[in-house]
Amino acid sequence: MRKNKIGRIILYVILVLYALVTLYPFLWTVFASFKDYAEIVSGGLHIIPRNPTLDNFIHMLTRDANFARWIWNSFYTASIGTILNIIFNSMAGYALARLSFPGRKSMFMLVLAVIMVPGQILLIPNFLIMRDFGLLNTHGSLIFPTAVNFAYIFMMRQFFINFPKDIEEAAAIDGLNRFQVFFRIVFPMARAAIATQGVFIFLGLWNEFQRPLLYLSSPELFTITLGLQTFQDRYATQWNYIMAGSVISLIPILILYALLNKYFMQGFRVGGDK
Repeated sequence: MRKNKIGRIILYVILVLYALVTLYPFLWTVFASFKDYAEIVSGGLHIIPRNPTLDNFIHMLTRDANFARWIWNSFYTASIGTILNIIFNSMAGYALARLSFPGRKSMFMLVLAVIMVPGQILLIPNFLIMRDFGLLNTHGSLIFPTAVNFAYIFMMRQFFINFPKDIEEAAAIDGLNRFQVFFRIVFPMARAAIATQGVFIFLGLWNEFQRPLLYLSSPELFTITLGLQTFQDRYATQWNYIMAGSVISLIPILILYALLNKYFMQGFRVGGDK
Protein backbone atom coordinates (compact mmCIF):
# COMPACT_ATOMS: atom_id res chain seq x y z
CA MET A 1 0.00 0.00 0.00
CA ARG A 2 2.82 2.38 0.94
CA LYS A 3 4.73 1.52 -2.25
CA ASN A 4 1.66 2.25 -4.35
CA LYS A 5 1.24 5.63 -2.65
CA ILE A 6 4.89 6.57 -3.23
CA GLY A 7 4.67 5.43 -6.85
CA ARG A 8 1.57 7.53 -7.40
CA ILE A 9 3.24 10.62 -5.89
CA ILE A 10 6.26 10.14 -8.16
CA LEU A 11 3.97 9.78 -11.15
CA TYR A 12 2.10 12.97 -10.29
CA VAL A 13 5.36 14.89 -9.84
CA ILE A 14 6.59 13.72 -13.26
CA LEU A 15 3.28 14.67 -14.89
CA VAL A 16 3.27 18.12 -13.26
CA LEU A 17 6.85 18.77 -14.37
CA TYR A 18 6.04 17.63 -17.89
CA ALA A 19 2.97 19.88 -17.94
CA LEU A 20 5.07 22.87 -16.85
CA VAL A 21 7.69 22.17 -19.52
CA THR A 22 4.94 21.88 -22.15
CA LEU A 23 3.09 24.98 -20.93
CA TYR A 24 6.12 27.25 -20.68
CA PRO A 25 6.47 28.02 -24.46
CA PHE A 26 2.78 28.89 -24.64
CA LEU A 27 2.99 31.21 -21.64
CA TRP A 28 6.14 32.79 -23.06
CA THR A 29 4.30 33.52 -26.31
CA VAL A 30 1.35 35.11 -24.51
CA PHE A 31 3.49 37.31 -22.27
CA ALA A 32 5.91 38.16 -25.10
CA SER A 33 3.01 39.63 -27.06
CA PHE A 34 2.89 42.39 -24.41
CA LYS A 35 6.62 43.15 -24.68
CA ASP A 36 8.35 45.55 -27.05
CA TYR A 37 10.88 44.32 -29.58
CA ALA A 38 13.92 45.36 -27.55
CA GLU A 39 12.84 43.40 -24.48
CA ILE A 40 12.12 40.25 -26.49
CA VAL A 41 15.51 40.18 -28.25
CA SER A 42 17.39 41.06 -25.06
CA GLY A 43 17.23 37.40 -24.05
CA GLY A 44 16.69 35.87 -20.64
CA LEU A 45 14.22 33.30 -19.38
CA HIS A 46 11.85 35.71 -17.63
CA ILE A 47 8.37 35.72 -19.10
CA ILE A 48 6.69 38.59 -17.22
CA PRO A 49 7.04 41.81 -19.27
CA ARG A 50 8.89 44.62 -17.51
CA ASN A 51 6.89 47.33 -19.30
CA PRO A 52 3.65 45.78 -20.60
CA THR A 53 2.27 47.39 -23.73
CA LEU A 54 -0.67 46.92 -26.09
CA ASP A 55 1.13 48.55 -29.01
CA ASN A 56 1.74 45.19 -30.69
CA PHE A 57 -1.97 44.35 -30.77
CA ILE A 58 -2.91 47.87 -31.85
CA HIS A 59 -0.43 47.69 -34.71
CA MET A 60 -1.69 44.30 -35.90
CA LEU A 61 -5.37 45.23 -35.69
CA THR A 62 -5.32 48.81 -36.96
CA ARG A 63 -2.09 49.59 -38.79
CA ASP A 64 -1.36 46.40 -40.70
CA ALA A 65 -3.63 46.43 -43.74
CA ASN A 66 -3.50 42.70 -44.44
CA PHE A 67 -3.84 41.21 -40.96
CA ALA A 68 -7.66 41.32 -40.81
CA ARG A 69 -7.78 39.85 -44.32
CA TRP A 70 -5.45 37.01 -43.27
CA ILE A 71 -7.73 36.21 -40.33
CA TRP A 72 -10.74 36.17 -42.63
CA ASN A 73 -8.93 33.99 -45.20
CA SER A 74 -8.04 31.44 -42.52
CA PHE A 75 -11.56 31.46 -41.11
CA TYR A 76 -13.11 31.14 -44.58
CA THR A 77 -10.93 28.27 -45.80
CA ALA A 78 -11.05 26.42 -42.46
CA SER A 79 -14.84 26.79 -42.16
CA ILE A 80 -15.60 25.65 -45.71
CA GLY A 81 -13.11 22.80 -45.43
CA THR A 82 -14.59 21.69 -42.10
CA ILE A 83 -18.17 21.73 -43.43
CA LEU A 84 -17.17 19.68 -46.49
CA ASN A 85 -15.27 17.21 -44.32
CA ILE A 86 -18.15 16.76 -41.91
CA ILE A 87 -20.59 16.05 -44.75
CA PHE A 88 -18.37 13.80 -46.88
CA ASN A 89 -16.65 11.97 -44.03
CA SER A 90 -19.96 11.24 -42.32
CA MET A 91 -21.66 10.06 -45.52
CA ALA A 92 -18.70 7.85 -46.46
CA GLY A 93 -18.47 6.41 -42.95
CA TYR A 94 -22.20 5.69 -42.91
CA ALA A 95 -22.03 4.01 -46.32
CA LEU A 96 -19.16 1.75 -45.22
CA ALA A 97 -20.98 0.88 -42.00
CA ARG A 98 -24.54 0.36 -43.23
CA LEU A 99 -24.80 -0.08 -47.00
CA SER A 100 -24.09 -3.29 -48.84
CA PHE A 101 -22.45 -2.75 -52.22
CA PRO A 102 -19.82 -4.56 -54.33
CA GLY A 103 -16.29 -3.82 -53.18
CA ARG A 104 -17.24 -2.45 -49.77
CA LYS A 105 -14.55 -4.43 -47.96
CA SER A 106 -11.95 -3.48 -50.56
CA MET A 107 -12.96 0.16 -50.21
CA PHE A 108 -12.57 -0.05 -46.44
CA MET A 109 -9.12 -1.62 -46.81
CA LEU A 110 -8.20 1.21 -49.18
CA VAL A 111 -9.27 3.74 -46.57
CA LEU A 112 -7.05 2.05 -43.98
CA ALA A 113 -4.13 2.00 -46.44
CA VAL A 114 -4.46 5.70 -47.30
CA ILE A 115 -4.49 6.63 -43.61
CA MET A 116 -0.92 5.32 -43.40
CA VAL A 117 0.31 7.61 -46.20
CA PRO A 118 2.02 10.78 -44.84
CA GLY A 119 0.28 13.92 -46.01
CA GLN A 120 3.58 15.49 -47.13
CA ILE A 121 3.86 12.90 -49.92
CA LEU A 122 0.67 14.27 -51.50
CA LEU A 123 1.75 17.92 -51.56
CA ILE A 124 3.43 17.83 -54.97
CA PRO A 125 0.77 15.64 -56.67
CA ASN A 126 -1.91 17.98 -55.33
CA PHE A 127 0.11 20.97 -56.54
CA LEU A 128 0.23 19.56 -60.06
CA ILE A 129 -3.50 18.77 -60.01
CA MET A 130 -4.38 22.25 -58.75
CA ARG A 131 -2.14 23.75 -61.44
CA ASP A 132 -3.87 21.77 -64.17
CA PHE A 133 -7.28 22.90 -62.89
CA GLY A 134 -6.13 26.51 -62.71
CA LEU A 135 -6.69 26.75 -58.97
CA LEU A 136 -3.20 27.78 -57.89
CA ASN A 137 -3.11 31.04 -55.94
CA THR A 138 -6.77 30.64 -55.01
CA HIS A 139 -8.41 29.49 -51.81
CA GLY A 140 -9.82 26.54 -53.74
CA SER A 141 -6.34 25.01 -53.74
CA LEU A 142 -6.54 24.88 -49.94
CA ILE A 143 -10.13 23.65 -49.72
CA PHE A 144 -10.58 20.95 -52.37
CA PRO A 145 -7.54 18.74 -51.59
CA THR A 146 -8.62 18.61 -47.93
CA ALA A 147 -12.37 18.16 -48.46
CA VAL A 148 -12.14 14.51 -47.35
CA ASN A 149 -10.11 12.98 -44.53
CA PHE A 150 -9.75 9.20 -44.51
CA ALA A 151 -8.91 9.05 -40.81
CA TYR A 152 -12.26 10.62 -39.94
CA ILE A 153 -14.06 8.42 -42.47
CA PHE A 154 -12.73 5.50 -40.45
CA MET A 155 -13.79 7.18 -37.20
CA MET A 156 -17.32 7.81 -38.45
CA ARG A 157 -17.58 4.24 -39.77
CA GLN A 158 -16.73 2.90 -36.31
CA PHE A 159 -19.32 5.22 -34.80
CA PHE A 160 -22.11 4.21 -37.21
CA ILE A 161 -21.36 0.49 -36.77
CA ASN A 162 -22.43 0.89 -33.13
CA PHE A 163 -25.39 3.12 -33.96
CA PRO A 164 -28.73 1.49 -32.94
CA LYS A 165 -30.32 -0.07 -36.02
CA ASP A 166 -33.80 -0.06 -34.51
CA ILE A 167 -33.87 3.76 -34.75
CA GLU A 168 -33.21 3.57 -38.48
CA GLU A 169 -35.75 0.78 -38.92
CA ALA A 170 -38.40 2.82 -37.11
CA ALA A 171 -37.65 5.80 -39.36
CA ALA A 172 -37.91 3.58 -42.45
CA ILE A 173 -41.29 2.29 -41.27
CA ASP A 174 -42.42 5.92 -41.02
CA GLY A 175 -41.67 6.25 -44.74
CA LEU A 176 -38.23 7.85 -44.78
CA ASN A 177 -35.80 6.83 -47.49
CA ARG A 178 -32.09 6.23 -46.90
CA PHE A 179 -31.07 9.88 -47.41
CA GLN A 180 -33.84 11.13 -45.15
CA VAL A 181 -32.92 8.61 -42.47
CA PHE A 182 -29.31 9.77 -42.59
CA PHE A 183 -29.84 13.54 -42.62
CA ARG A 184 -32.94 13.73 -40.41
CA ILE A 185 -32.26 10.96 -37.88
CA VAL A 186 -28.71 9.62 -37.90
CA PHE A 187 -26.77 12.80 -38.63
CA PRO A 188 -28.31 14.88 -35.79
CA MET A 189 -27.81 12.03 -33.31
CA ALA A 190 -24.15 11.77 -34.29
CA ARG A 191 -23.44 15.34 -33.15
CA ALA A 192 -20.87 14.23 -30.53
CA ALA A 193 -18.74 12.46 -33.14
CA ILE A 194 -19.34 15.22 -35.67
CA ALA A 195 -18.36 17.95 -33.21
CA THR A 196 -15.21 16.02 -32.30
CA GLN A 197 -14.02 15.66 -35.87
CA GLY A 198 -15.14 19.20 -36.68
CA VAL A 199 -12.95 20.74 -33.99
CA PHE A 200 -9.87 18.74 -34.97
CA ILE A 201 -10.36 19.37 -38.69
CA PHE A 202 -10.88 23.11 -38.15
CA LEU A 203 -7.81 23.23 -35.94
CA GLY A 204 -5.71 21.42 -38.55
CA LEU A 205 -6.88 23.65 -41.40
CA TRP A 206 -6.49 26.82 -39.33
CA ASN A 207 -2.89 25.94 -38.43
CA GLU A 208 -1.98 24.69 -41.92
CA PHE A 209 1.26 26.21 -43.18
CA GLN A 210 2.74 23.97 -45.88
CA ARG A 211 -0.18 24.12 -48.30
CA PRO A 212 -0.59 27.91 -48.22
CA LEU A 213 3.18 28.27 -48.61
CA LEU A 214 3.16 26.02 -51.66
CA TYR A 215 -0.11 27.07 -53.32
CA LEU A 216 -0.48 30.80 -52.57
CA SER A 217 1.65 33.67 -53.84
CA SER A 218 -0.52 36.81 -53.45
CA PRO A 219 -0.23 38.47 -50.00
CA GLU A 220 -3.94 39.36 -49.96
CA LEU A 221 -4.76 35.64 -50.20
CA PHE A 222 -2.44 34.53 -47.39
CA THR A 223 -3.79 32.73 -44.35
CA ILE A 224 -2.79 33.85 -40.87
CA THR A 225 -0.01 31.27 -40.55
CA LEU A 226 1.57 32.29 -43.84
CA GLY A 227 0.94 35.99 -43.27
CA LEU A 228 2.84 36.01 -39.99
CA GLN A 229 5.90 34.79 -41.88
CA THR A 230 6.03 38.12 -43.72
CA PHE A 231 7.23 39.73 -40.48
CA GLN A 232 10.43 37.73 -40.84
CA ASP A 233 13.00 38.79 -43.42
CA ARG A 234 16.63 38.05 -44.13
CA TYR A 235 18.03 40.45 -41.57
CA ALA A 236 15.50 40.74 -38.76
CA THR A 237 12.35 39.18 -37.32
CA GLN A 238 9.66 41.34 -35.77
CA TRP A 239 8.99 38.98 -32.90
CA ASN A 240 6.72 41.38 -31.04
CA TYR A 241 4.26 41.50 -33.94
CA ILE A 242 4.51 37.76 -34.60
CA MET A 243 3.73 37.00 -30.95
CA ALA A 244 0.75 39.36 -30.91
CA GLY A 245 -0.58 37.92 -34.17
CA SER A 246 -0.15 34.39 -32.84
CA VAL A 247 -2.11 35.18 -29.69
CA ILE A 248 -4.92 36.76 -31.72
CA SER A 249 -5.02 33.70 -33.98
CA LEU A 250 -5.72 31.53 -30.93
CA ILE A 251 -8.99 33.28 -30.14
CA PRO A 252 -11.20 31.53 -32.78
CA ILE A 253 -9.90 28.13 -31.64
CA LEU A 254 -10.69 28.89 -28.00
CA ILE A 255 -14.17 30.13 -28.90
CA LEU A 256 -14.85 27.01 -30.98
CA TYR A 257 -13.71 24.72 -28.18
CA ALA A 258 -15.82 26.61 -25.63
CA LEU A 259 -18.92 26.24 -27.81
CA LEU A 260 -18.43 22.52 -28.51
CA ASN A 261 -16.90 21.44 -25.21
CA LYS A 262 -20.15 19.84 -24.01
CA TYR A 263 -20.08 17.44 -26.96
CA PHE A 264 -16.58 16.35 -25.99
CA MET A 265 -17.92 15.60 -22.54
CA GLN A 266 -20.70 13.51 -24.05
CA GLY A 267 -18.21 11.43 -25.97
CA PHE A 268 -19.74 9.03 -28.43
CA ARG A 269 -22.74 8.00 -26.39
CA VAL A 270 -25.94 7.89 -28.41
CA GLY A 271 -29.33 8.29 -26.83
CA GLY A 272 -32.00 5.71 -27.49
CA ASP A 273 -34.91 8.12 -27.85
CA LYS A 274 -36.48 8.40 -31.28
